[in-house]
Parts: sequence; structure tokens; C-alpha cells
Amino acid sequence: MAIPTTTVTTEEAPAATLTTRAAVARGPHEGWQLTELRVDPPKEHEVRVRMHAAGLCHSDHHITAGDAPVRFPIVGGHEGAGVVESVGPSVTRVRPGDRVVCAYIPACGYCRPCSTGHQNMCVKGLNAGTGMFLDDTFRFHDGTGEDVGGFCTLGTFSQFTVVSEYAVVPLPDDIPFELGSLVGCGVPTGWGSAVYAAEVRAGETVVVFGAGGVGSNAVQGARYAGAKNVVVVDPVAFKRESALELFGATHAFATAQEAHDFVVDTTWGQLADKVIITADVVTQEMANAGIAMTGKGGKLTITSVGHLDEQAVTIHAGMLISYQRQVRGALFGDCNPLYDIPKLLGLYRSGDLKLEELITRKYTLDEVNTAYEDLLAGRNIRGIIVHEQ
Repeated sequence: MAIPTTTVTTEEAPAATLTTRAAVARGPHEGWQLTELRVDPPKEHEVRVRMHAAGLCHSDHHITAGDAPVRFPIVGGHEGAGVVESVGPSVTRVRPGDRVVCAYIPACGYCRPCSTGHQNMCVKGLNAGTGMFLDDTFRFHDGTGEDVGGFCTLGTFSQFTVVSEYAVVPLPDDIPFELGSLVGCGVPTGWGSAVYAAEVRAGETVVVFGAGGVGSNAVQGARYAGAKNVVVVDPVAFKRESALELFGATHAFATAQEAHDFVVDTTWGQLADKVIITADVVTQEMANAGIAMTGKGGKLTITSVGHLDEQAVTIHAGMLISYQRQVRGALFGDCNPLYDIPKLLGLYRSGDLKLEELITRKYTLDEVNTAYEDLLAGRNIRGIIVHEQ
């Protein structure tokens, strides 16, 4: 009698093209337009994710404000968390059904930056402004057949999106999607700018410009690193109060001059050890104030971008040489998404990092323009889009 046999295969059935609703920018100063798009199946080393939550970062506003060098049309959103819906060939990091955080910086592990310990500069993130994959194709298409990019090759303001497998990090079951979305950009950018980029040490005086979704986390990072004084500069009273009451700032001021006077007084004229600029846009005035508050041998770290029509922010060489000051930029807070996203979630679990407190309000996808009106009015630390399921 023949023995029945069963053939087992691990190959996934080919995924189909899906329809999604997404917030699309079609040009500067046109706002976000809710649009129905087609989403291709994932290709090799790609995964398609059903988004559950997306963070509302100021960087996405730079697109609609005309301050970001992007290709239009483009789906917004570069912070998000969701569930893997399907995977393309050769994917090994995740499988369908996995909960994941989408990191706006991928980490392939093979390119020169990754192999030299700079995963925050992985070459697979080169097409952030076009949303085009490295094979020169797109995964979003509108009803006319036009290719639509996804910001940072993510596009989390869409119910479904295709991303590189190198841009997803597993999200533990006990962490809500809303909190998971935060650690895709704002939290590591801010926390890492203090801990890694600025290298804050115990007992130091740190000044943070901006107390929004990035600055609040720079404050948390500075306090975690042991800073004695964490001084916040922000014109919005609500944000100053939140920095003091929730995130660990020791002092907060509405203007740079007030902060400067305090720092001079409290340090006996030694000034700040570290200054971190996290405001939405770095201006010449802000750069001048930041360098003026940086003491001898101190470091000025900048996470902000500039206006597209104002590419240059100048600092007099004498201001650097005379005090041996350092000025540096920080991308993703010098964080490695594969290492630091789980690390930050661990700090949340242990009570050393606050995440719920960052979320001021939740929105539907249809409310995306209202959400950015609230952000620009200073009403939010971080807003979150909760996608319909």
C-alpha cells in the first residue's frame, strides 16, 4: 500500500496589486490631497506593509511648504508602524503577519556606511526625496498611470505601502502601533542627537532649541546621559511646560537671549557644553545664538534643515577657532535602526523613556491637513495618524 506524501513549500503565493488611500503632495503649497492609488506587489528584498499608525513629522510639512528637494507627486509620511501583508523574493528579516516599525533610514548591513558603523547613512536611503527604489521604479501609481513616490521610500500616509526589508524592524506585541511609529524617526533623531551625536556626559549643561517631536527627545536623551542642566528654548508656552513637566528639562525660556543670560549666570561664564538645534528650520539668527552659547571645547549639533532658498548658514571661523568649538550635523541621531529601535523600546519598558506623553492628538487620514495646521500652530508635540483597518 502506497504511503501518502505531502509536499511542503515555504514559498509565498504571488501578491496582487492593491488599492490604497493615501495623502499625496502634488506640488509646493498645495497641501495634502487624499488620493486612491495602486500599490504594486513587493519585489526582491521588499515587503508590503498595512500601516496602522503614522507619525506627523515636520519634515513632511517641508514637502508641502516647498522647503524639501522632492519629486512630485509623492506620498507623505516617514514614521510608521504596521503589519507585513506580503513579502517579495529573498526576504529573510520578516514574514507576513509580523508587526513592524518602518525606519526612514534603512540598514542593509553591506554598504560602506553600514559596514563601517554608520548605519544611519545606508546607501539604500539615497532616494528619500524621490521615493524611487534603487531599480529606478516606483510602487505607487495613480489612476492615470503616473508614478508616485513615497517619502523616504516609505510613504506611511498610505494604508498600504511597499518598503525595503532593510527599513523594517520587528515591533513587540506589547507595544502599541502608535508608540511604535514614534521610534521610526522623531525619538531616535532627538534622543540620539544628545546621546550619540552631541555625546552628552554626566554633569554637563545642555541647551536644546525646539521642544517638539525631536527636541523633546533630545531633552530626554540629555537627561538620560546625566546632564546637570537641560535648558530648552521654545517660543510656545505649552511646549516649554511639557519639556519641564514631562521630559526632564530643568529650565525653559521663550527666547535665546533669556537662555543665554541664564547659561552665562549658572555656569559662571563657561557657557554650555553642548547645544542642540532641533527646531523645524535652522535660521542664521538661531545658528548665531547657538554658537554664542557653546562654551570652550563645546559642540553645536544640528538636526534641523534650512529653507530651500536659503542654503547657507554662516558661522565666523573665529567663533570656532578661538573656543575650539565643533559644529556637526546629525542624521537620525547617529542611530542604527536595527540596534537602537529595540533599545529605545526597551528604555520605554523600563520607564527611562516616555512615549505616550509625546502624543498630543490622534487623527484620521482624512484629517491630515488639520493635523499640520495644529502642528504649525504649536498645539502638538507629536500628532499621530491612525489608519482605518
